[in-house]
Amino acid sequence: MQHTDSITLGDVTITRIEEMHGPIMPTDQFFPDMPAEAWKEHRETLVPDHLNADDTMVHVAMQTWLLRSGGRTILIDTGIGNDKSRPAVESWDHLDLGYLQNLERAGVRPEDVDLVVNTHLHVDHVGWNTRLVDGDWVPTFPNATYLMPKADFEFWNPANNPGIAGGVNENVFEDSVAPVHAAGQVQLWEGSHTIDAHLRLLAAPGHTPGSSVVELASGSDKALFSGDLMHTPLQVTHPDHNSCFCDDPAQARTTRRKLLGWAADANALVLPAHFSGHSALEVEHRGNGFAIKNWAPIIRY
Repeated sequence: MQHTDSITLGDVTITRIEEMHGPIMPTDQFFPDMPAEAWKEHRETLVPDHLNADDTMVHVAMQTWLLRSGGRTILIDTGIGNDKSRPAVESWDHLDLGYLQNLERAGVRPEDVDLVVNTHLHVDHVGWNTRLVDGDWVPTFPNATYLMPKADFEFWNPANNPGIAGGVNENVFEDSVAPVHAAGQVQLWEGSHTIDAHLRLLAAPGHTPGSSVVELASGSDKALFSGDLMHTPLQVTHPDHNSCFCDDPAQARTTRRKLLGWAADANALVLPAHFSGHSALEVEHRGNGFAIKNWAPIIRY
């Protein structure tokens, strides 16, 4: 399959808007329960243009899936964001990146966005929910409804869970979630939520309490926007291995296997939140797990 700036599945057009990509953590820290030989054995499944033979780092992209569906402009996840205090991750602290320019190159201005879907409320999925204007955090997309999972909203809210304020999500609720809620633009959902005739949100807990995925079914085409179900292709071939950021490891394994099984059975395109390079893939059953059947490269904006 040739690289393309967008793909069309049924009546839905999909474009990838990249914020940044590169190494984030050593493999043995990111996948603490994964044997080193598993990483080495399956390196050929990883995105080759971002790796070298001796690389022991996990490489990921921070990106948004831009969908045009039912006459609306929809964003799935919004990256890390600019100007934000991120003491837990030095390389994400007070960024100054051209994400909005990348979005504009794809033909979308902030005021054009109708719907923002946050698959969960981790730091790298909500950052561009807001931007800094005259010292205040304001919604980046002034005309959009922001769909957020109720379970995550309650879990990450310091008013409900005072001990949750530190760690990798420090400051995130305050600068990227609460301002949008205060503006009256947040719609909380739980269980499942129909977006339109082609798209619906489904709960996919484990990575966080409210983690979710977006299922696309349009005509004969199917796809799964899988959020943080997987961070690298290695979790296709080793679906029982979690990242160190999974809140409920047992539930995360169950959810990953269930949804990869659905994608294999439905011949659905899987579009994870963090795969760079090839970015999207089809999977198939193999033995007690799964394998990559096909790559679908979508060039980034």
